[in-house]
Amino acid sequence: MKRLEIGFYKQDAVTVAEKLLGKILVRRWNDGIESRYRITETEAYFGEVDKACHASKGRTPRTEIMFAEGGKVYVYLIYGMYWMLNVVTGNENHPQAVLIRGIDTIKGSGKVGRELKIDKTFYGENLVTSSKIWIEDAKEIYDFQTAPRVGIDYAGEEWKSKPWRFILQ
Repeated sequence: MKRLEIGFYKQDAVTVAEKLLGKILVRRWNDGIESRYRITETEAYFGEVDKACHASKGRTPRTEIMFAEGGKVYVYLIYGMYWMLNVVTGNENHPQAVLIRGIDTIKGSGKVGRELKIDKTFYGENLVTSSKIWIEDAKEIYDFQTAPRVGIDYAGEEWKSKPWRFILQ
């Protein structure tokens, strides 16, 4: 299969979150073996205006990669044990990202990070050129559901109610 090109990632986070469903996430391990996983759940975070997005607090060392051109990896650690895998989207200086919440039968962003052995070394990885992680194209999916994002009560009713979680049927 063919890797997704930069143009795919330069779309807004909501569009990319939907279009990533069914695509194939590839992880190449240190021994050269490649594992492929179908993306089954995503969640969009739409820049500085989105109170649930890390970029809403401005540009920081943690969020710096979100301000890059789409196609980069944004990872961060939660609860001191789970690395969250995000795909940066959009154009430079317009921070947006898509959280990968599910792959194949693995549900939950923390479990995704654990399965893929994600760590801080993935921060800033270029999905278009990386030799250890990338996303390949697959048939576009039309059978999915949307739901509010999870775990963002702090963002307020307007932002936590956005149907920006996409789930493969």
